Amino acid sequence: ARLMLGERASPEAVAALREQMGLNDPLYVQFFTFLGDVLRGDLGVSLQSRQPVTAELMARYPATVELAIFAMLLASVLGILAGVVSAVWRNSLLDYGVMAAALVGVSMPIFWLGLVLMMLFSVRLHWLPAGGRLDARMIWDGATQFVVLESLVRGHWTVFVTGLRHLILPGIALATIPLSIIARITRSSMLEVLNLDYIRTARAKGLPNWRVNFRHALKNALLPVVTIIGLQVGLLLGGAVLTETIFSWPGIGRYIVMAISARDYPVVQGGILLITLAMILVNLLVDVIYTLIDPRIRYQ
Repeated sequence: ARLMLGERASPEAVAALREQMGLNDPLYVQFFTFLGDVLRGDLGVSLQSRQPVTAELMARYPATVELAIFAMLLASVLGILAGVVSAVWRNSLLDYGVMAAALVGVSMPIFWLGLVLMMLFSVRLHWLPAGGRLDARMIWDGATQFVVLESLVRGHWTVFVTGLRHLILPGIALATIPLSIIARITRSSMLEVLNLDYIRTARAKGLPNWRVNFRHALKNALLPVVTIIGLQVGLLLGGAVLTETIFSWPGIGRYIVMAISARDYPVVQGGILLITLAMILVNLLVDVIYTLIDPRIRYQ
């Protein structure tokens, strides 16, 4: 209450606001009141902006979603490809190099990598922008805040290219750890599948190596990989807090950090709740994808 009214507010005004917000109620009453409001889509009011937390989060959610999708696609495609290549040429210099790079990547602090990428590609080489979603002089007037996706659909190529360039550095920083984990799991799963009898039979029939590796072996090796990809979503959303802060990305992660600094607790609660809900939905989607990869799996 004091934070909303300011330091000069009278004790009577503070007491009245505490009563209005229900802060004088017992903690269990406040908790169940909060749960009831959440079920109605009401996450409270920001102590800083005095705006509904739901509206504030929804305005920033598209930025986080675009960054997470870009990073997840980058990590999945490159991680699976690196894992397959490492497994097919196992015990070679290429295999050792890929696994060494994966070990370095999984050990890399996100905040340090983000700063290194910014210093190298933005400050020194001037190849890519250092932060934000668009250039300062560019105004986006789209129907949604999905800048890259909507500009691609609508054919606004200048906005699309600019938004994509702004995505690259934070996307790489956010994708490095998941990419390394996916590469290691893919290699392990592929090595297990490549030693099975039906793979030897396919080779004995004279099928090309690319067909054996990518059509027969990879499809059956993907099940544990899909599991790991689903689990990496939590790492991505957690890493987005640091990445968005470093690159001034206007998403939920940066908003939560600002709210923590300002002790804006309704925003912190709402942001964490939204991230948790996203993780649950993604893991549910992974369960559905299981049935598409392996027809033997059926849910009753």
